[in-house]
Amino acid sequence: MIDWRSIPSLTALRAFAATAELRNFSQAARVLNVTHAAVAQQVRALEEALGRPLVQREGRGVSLTADGEQLAAALAEGFGAIQRGIETMKAGEADRPVRITLTAVFAAQWLMPRLRDFWQRHPEIGLSLHPDSKVVDLHRERMDLGIRYGNGDWPGVETEYLTSARLVIAGAPSLIGDRNPSVAEMAKMDWILSRNWAEQDAYLRQLGLDPERLERTDISNEELALAAARQGLGLVVEGMALIESDVAEGRLRIVHESHQKLPAYFVVTLPGPKRAAARAFLKWLKSQG
Repeated sequence: MIDWRSIPSLTALRAFAATAELRNFSQAARVLNVTHAAVAQQVRALEEALGRPLVQREGRGVSLTADGEQLAAALAEGFGAIQRGIETMKAGEADRPVRITLTAVFAAQWLMPRLRDFWQRHPEIGLSLHPDSKVVDLHRERMDLGIRYGNGDWPGVETEYLTSARLVIAGAPSLIGDRNPSVAEMAKMDWILSRNWAEQDAYLRQLGLDPERLERTDISNEELALAAARQGLGLVVEGMALIESDVAEGRLRIVHESHQKLPAYFVVTLPGPKRAAARAFLKWLKSQG
């Protein structure tokens, strides 16, 4: 175990190591981006802390005492190991794919159809998608970012609006034909709904529909619910962002849409600096909202 209290100031050790390498206070000051006087003062403080001289002036430069040579060799080895470790870590981080947590249905229905554009712009950046219906800890799971559904008020993270999650009612053309059924007609139709989804139930009640009295099949998995809706097995309540391609390609038709601004989809990140690859993906992602 390292006895941290016995180790002199890292600033002083750094100043001495640079001086020992360059044999000159002024050159050491330039590489450390400090003044000549600051380097000389740190070296003197280190000598006082150790109780022995480490350098001696020689013209415009310095030479090392025997103790200075011994310490310089140890510091060169130690700081070299630190530098190699940091460079290895940075290289690993640079090569690591951008890790994104999001729901499976958002990945499949919203993100995947757009990713070709990202990879055309950034073929050098890898992505690692982690579909999960649960909210995960970005720090513990080493996620670069998440895409979450809600009001955007989660503690401990930075949030930015991505895209609307306004709810719509949709059905397959085989179920509804080419017209929009009235609320009274919808009350008599088959439905594909989720249990324990408060926003869905509130939306239906605002239209005058009682979720518990509808002819319903409960499917909590959104991907399966959409697959059933495409087969004409019932009307479905879903976020518009997740059925854009279905509507555009004619698999589903919207029969009613909500005008609520929240909840929505938000990009969430941890406070602090972001990796270059993550910054590039975030910039592209925000342009897609």
